[in-house]
Amino acid sequence: MSDDTLQNEDLDPTELQEEESDLHQVKHVQSMFEDWFIDYASYVILDRAIPDLLDGLKPVQRRILHSMDELEDGRYNKVANVIGNTMKYHPHGDQSIGDAIVQLGQKMLTIDTQGNWGNIYTGDSAAAPRYIEARLSQFAKEVCFNHKTTEWKLSYDGRNKEPITLPIKFPLLLTQGVEGIAVGLNTKILPHNFNEVIDASIAVLKGEDFEIYPDFQTGGSIDVSRYNDGMRGGRVRVRAKISILDKRTLVITEIPFGTTTTALINDSIAPAIEKGKLKIRKIDDNTAATVEIILHLHQGVSPDQTIDALYAFTKCEVPHSPNACVLYENKPHFMSVKEILKINTEHTVSLLKKELEIQLAELEEDWHRWSLEKIFFEKRIYKELEKETATWEKQIDNIEKAFDPYRPLFKREITREDVLRLCEKPVRKISKFDIKKAEDQIANIEKMIQEVLHHLEHLIDYAIEYFTHLKEKYGAGFERKTEIKSFDTIDAAAVAVANQKLYMNAKEGFVGTGLKREDGVEYVDDCSDIDEVIVFRENGTFMVSKVSEKQFFGKGIIHVEIFKRNDDRTIYNMVYSDGPYGTAMVKRFNIGGVTRDREYDLTKGKEGSKVLYFTSNPNGEAEVIRVFLRAKPKLKKTQFEYDFSELAIRGRGAQGNILSKHTVRKIELYQKGVSTLSAMTIYFDEIVMKLNSEERGKKLGKFKEDDKIISIYKSGYYRVTGFDLSTHFEDSLLIIQKLDEEKPITVIYKHLKEDRIYMKRFLPENTDKIMEFLPDMKQNEVLHVMYDLAPMIEISVQPPKGKEIETEEISCSDFIDVMGIRAKGKRLHRYPVVDIKLLDSPEDEEDPDSNESDELDETDVEGVDIEDVDVDETDSNSDEIDEIEKKEEAEVVETVEEVEEVEATEDEEVKEVEEEKVEKEVKKVKEVKKVEVKEKTSPKKSQPKKNNSNNHNDQDEWEQLSLF
Repeated sequence: MSDDTLQNEDLDPTELQEEESDLHQVKHVQSMFEDWFIDYASYVILDRAIPDLLDGLKPVQRRILHSMDELEDGRYNKVANVIGNTMKYHPHGDQSIGDAIVQLGQKMLTIDTQGNWGNIYTGDSAAAPRYIEARLSQFAKEVCFNHKTTEWKLSYDGRNKEPITLPIKFPLLLTQGVEGIAVGLNTKILPHNFNEVIDASIAVLKGEDFEIYPDFQTGGSIDVSRYNDGMRGGRVRVRAKISILDKRTLVITEIPFGTTTTALINDSIAPAIEKGKLKIRKIDDNTAATVEIILHLHQGVSPDQTIDALYAFTKCEVPHSPNACVLYENKPHFMSVKEILKINTEHTVSLLKKELEIQLAELEEDWHRWSLEKIFFEKRIYKELEKETATWEKQIDNIEKAFDPYRPLFKREITREDVLRLCEKPVRKISKFDIKKAEDQIANIEKMIQEVLHHLEHLIDYAIEYFTHLKEKYGAGFERKTEIKSFDTIDAAAVAVANQKLYMNAKEGFVGTGLKREDGVEYVDDCSDIDEVIVFRENGTFMVSKVSEKQFFGKGIIHVEIFKRNDDRTIYNMVYSDGPYGTAMVKRFNIGGVTRDREYDLTKGKEGSKVLYFTSNPNGEAEVIRVFLRAKPKLKKTQFEYDFSELAIRGRGAQGNILSKHTVRKIELYQKGVSTLSAMTIYFDEIVMKLNSEERGKKLGKFKEDDKIISIYKSGYYRVTGFDLSTHFEDSLLIIQKLDEEKPITVIYKHLKEDRIYMKRFLPENTDKIMEFLPDMKQNEVLHVMYDLAPMIEISVQPPKGKEIETEEISCSDFIDVMGIRAKGKRLHRYPVVDIKLLDSPEDEEDPDSNESDELDETDVEGVDIEDVDVDETDSNSDEIDEIEKKEEAEVVETVEEVEEVEATEDEEVKEVEEEKVEKEVKKVKEVKKVEVKEKTSPKKSQPKKNNSNNHNDQDEWEQLSLF
């Protein structure tokens, strides 16, 4: 027999079965990992990272507050002591507890701090726990704790009891905000304003609609257009507050939520400077109790463009994606901010109801006890204790029977324990019992019971009073810090600093920033690494591509420039031949929308087409060219001039007009052109505080190249800028208009030290400096600012000796003359001014463009029309102005007829002479008109109204030319 046979014979079959069953019970490592991972994920979600909806706290925060409540004695405790006591409930080490305490303390809501708790602006960490102290705030003691309504559970080691949730009677979750990352789950609820949360809770209780948006301690501004009520998929943008100190200095005074000044400078602004995206010479960080980062710009760098670049390339603009995930009924739920607020408000109402019910039960128990004592002594039932009875039990039975007649008076049964409590009183207390005092106490308790019952019957009103009380008591200091705004979309390419040089090799067909300076390589322009370049070739094709170090576009490059999308003012003038030796075609076009790296054809597409002449005109200039034709028999005229202004601007796909059917030998520039585009109409969007040309907001007027904008601010200064669409305006903006240096600014302000109101008028200066008209804003307060020729106001003054308030209208131009910007001005009235109203002036009703004098285009005299001559419409009803208008119209019509006669003349020399004559006549008509209109529109000084209240003393009549 073999060894295998002997070995099998020695084995017991039952043993084999047991071994096989043991093998089936073996747990594989893969399934163990699956179970462990699920346990770990559930633990992190439920006990670490996600807050509970009802109290808004993570477990570590709840345990910290509970521990501080245990230690509460009104004095500060070392944070190290709080950490040690909290470790009875939180088994995850002192570091996590210490970090959580610091975060709670920096929110300045539930913990009252003392010592160096770090700086939320700079990111500086708090001092060691042994050096800093903390205690519960008054708000936390009032709102967060009530042992009678708290549900408890055993701690992790079973030695102590800890709250399942704290009975917090306030939407703390939305006020503090929270952020946590669990296994496969995360939450991010942005903090909201304390007072706004209370107002929203009151709106919930009243059944009213409400809106609530985030508010951050660090301030800044926020765009909530895509907030999505705090749910998944929402997104908000938060920006720093950047102001212009002067043309070479910016200052950051508020930073976005989620960043610090140190991180903003070192990790964001400094790298952008190194990459050439920002032209900043120096950075000063003076942040302490408030944020102050001063940015010194290089000379010639636009501060407005730098602000946009800071938002585009640094953390001065930070996006946040909220994701409101909370634990509700011990499960994670995704909710909106409004749902969270409604549930928290309803939970607060239920807690208030529970507290009232407990208070009612306690009051009824007190009433029962005092009523028993009163009857016990008033009806001398205590005398039963003086009788000789067999046993103590017999005496107690007799006393219980003595209460039988009075049992219907009580709200509950009189128990033996009640009787025993009465009998246990000392004899000295029995002898001193005051029946009157007992009656007063019972009456007081009954009154309190009625109040509690009233609150229970009107629970919603009681809850509204509770929230109102919280706002009045704790709302001071919680004003909104983050301004809600709508942000404009910043075109990064438009604000990027040109930090590289673009070259082209027209012969070889290469364009890029990395081309070496050698034969055939030409400098094109400065550019940034995010710019796009447009390349035109000799065959009439063009392509738009991103700037790179070196890119091949094809040989025969004729023009390269930086491409600006959505630019409808750059016009290209082109002449091309339709095929070899074909017809010469001429066209004017703009590019419009294109796809990057796609080739477009500007010709008819015939093979052999060639560009004969090409210019790029940033402002739509139209030049005059001289065309030379190839000589051939019977061709009498071999050259002629062509004016591009005669050609309409079309799209890039237009074929163009026929320039000549003869072969063109060459084309030369004969005369430089002027812009044929109309003035740009500018609007001001008050929502985003930016200029635009898309008809959004208030119309400022039509702007030509040299026109300016004036913006006047409540802070006591004005600023003159161009109409660059990237210009930034401060939030304190009062007036923004097209600058007219002959129109005075009228300011009414209050001198706080003198407690008097003054008026001053001065002409604005066309300068790029910030001009202060009230330098010391600590002593002055701007009341009204007007930018009109003849503004009118109505004032109400209070005469002395209790007389009735007097009202009078004042013409500002009659009241005070135009003075210097430094003049103090003239006192508005000798009596105290109680009210000032601005009245409509005739100029307010005019169109922003009504004062513009449209100049006649020399190349288009036919365009003269009576509407090109401005006439003040305010006096259009008078007979005198009607006569002037008729004369002007007759003169202009006569001028137009002369122009038509000139055009009909074939003799070139006569034509030139006549055209010069017509131009002189047109200019003469216009000059005469300007003088007449100016005389009509100039404010006439009217006689002041005779009013005794306006007869000022000499001292009050003229307080001017005194500098601050």
